[in-house]
Amino acid sequence: MQNVLNALRVLEEVAARQPAGVGDLARGLEIPKSTVQRALLTLHTAGWIRQADGGGATRWVLTTKPLLVSRGATGDLSLRDVAVPVMEELRGRCDETVHLAVPEGGKVVLIERLETSQPVRIILPLGKNLPLHASANGKAVLAASGPEALERHLAEGLPRFTDTTLTEADGLRAELARIRERGYATNDGEWRTDVSATAAAVLGKAGRPVASISVNVPSSRVTSETRAAHGALVCEAAAGISAALGGTRAAERLPRPTP
Repeated sequence: MQNVLNALRVLEEVAARQPAGVGDLARGLEIPKSTVQRALLTLHTAGWIRQADGGGATRWVLTTKPLLVSRGATGDLSLRDVAVPVMEELRGRCDETVHLAVPEGGKVVLIERLETSQPVRIILPLGKNLPLHASANGKAVLAASGPEALERHLAEGLPRFTDTTLTEADGLRAELARIRERGYATNDGEWRTDVSATAAAVLGKAGRPVASISVNVPSSRVTSETRAAHGALVCEAAAGISAALGGTRAAERLPRPTP
């Protein structure tokens, strides 16, 4: 039983740190390197992890297997089937990287990514956890959730990631009100200084957020004009996915984006 628990802990740590080496994992989990190595061998043999590309010391990343298993458990496969064509259209209209994320465990998890053709781009691994209060995807979901979800998140604290991260409850509440008014959320380097994004919530049949869709760009490429344009595009895309999932009336309640 302990070997299984160790393997699961190592898998979660790889997901959080990828690409991760044995030393990083051992320090993060506070367990011996030999225990980590045995768990990595088991996970690799079972197809859950693979060696990262590149030379040097061996580092590990997730395969797509954890994502496929999570989709089967949560029903995200049907969401993905609906969302990918919309994401492709969105990418074609803005030529920026497009993400689809789902809420899970007080965060949002990246489950699909379509990359821009531009040489400077944002690349995040599938399965990456993004904070609710410091990412566009997370804030879009939080703004569309009920007040109890916000209070639970506030009770857990608002960790700072960069100088622009919202760490005060009143500031976050005000930001969420602005998101509800205009229909989309923004992230101006609040999680990573080099990452900016614009996102809108995808609503399910009950009118609750089941996902968020975002346009993601290097912070150096953001202007007020592109921000407004991306806001209009993600609102349209999210409403389309919501409607296809049976959340038509909920999608119609989304405010129209303002420049």
